[in-house]
Amino acid sequence: MYKDILVHIPTERPMRAVIDGSISLAAHLNAHLDAVAVGYVASSAAYVMDGGAAMAAVFELERERAVERAEAALEVFKSEAANASISYTCHPLGAIPADAAGSLGAMARLHDLSIVLQPDPAQGSFDNDVPGEILFQAGGPVLFLPYTFRGAFKARRIGICWDGSRVAARAMRDAAPFLARAEGIVIITINEADAVPGEVSASNLARHLGRRGLSTRTVGLSAARSDIQPTILSLAADENLDLLVMGGYGHSRLQERFLGGVTRAMLEAMTIPTLMSH
Repeated sequence: MYKDILVHIPTERPMRAVIDGSISLAAHLNAHLDAVAVGYVASSAAYVMDGGAAMAAVFELERERAVERAEAALEVFKSEAANASISYTCHPLGAIPADAAGSLGAMARLHDLSIVLQPDPAQGSFDNDVPGEILFQAGGPVLFLPYTFRGAFKARRIGICWDGSRVAARAMRDAAPFLARAEGIVIITINEADAVPGEVSASNLARHLGRRGLSTRTVGLSAARSDIQPTILSLAADENLDLLVMGGYGHSRLQERFLGGVTRAMLEAMTIPTLMSH
């Protein structure tokens, strides 16, 4: 069960989606919610630390202003969390992007679940980099909420994107608390005959989930590689799914990021909440 949840509250982007989604989920699960917001210090400011006391004072002033921006973002969260009567703690940070990514990734490793906002390529912001960094550093499940998301989070109908890989298996296991409460579960395969080894076929997955008391239905589709992500989202709409579960492919460093094609496409054009694990 998810009892200890981390949520990243953006400071440079609209925050309503993650506030609504995280607080409603924490209230539903009676979970504690740690909210963290980062005010970003320009990377160039870090180099003044070697310039003597005067330069160090300039950097500290910039960091304090960054913390104030983080605190301002968290005030909105605090008001909503207090109204919902949930257990929560706020963590304002002021840091250069690389340090912020490391801190958030480390914090995520101690939580059952992390909640982040879908990146928006139309807006240039370090807040776009944070979700991917958390995914690759957390070592656990990350729930991405579309920036168009509004209202309470629910996961009554869940789709498992299954290709038999290690990361898909990790995501499926990490989603166990959601799966146990689901009213309907659809196992989604794309080009299964070519892409999924027989030992980890969708039918075998369905049998193993059945031993946990989970009833599933399998939908097998065919698609060109470039069409996998839109095919999944089209099925999600047809099936009225509330949540997708899928592996997060790739590796990441702040200065050199590589995402798998489907992972990147999903983050760019997400229409429903998606739980990923790496």
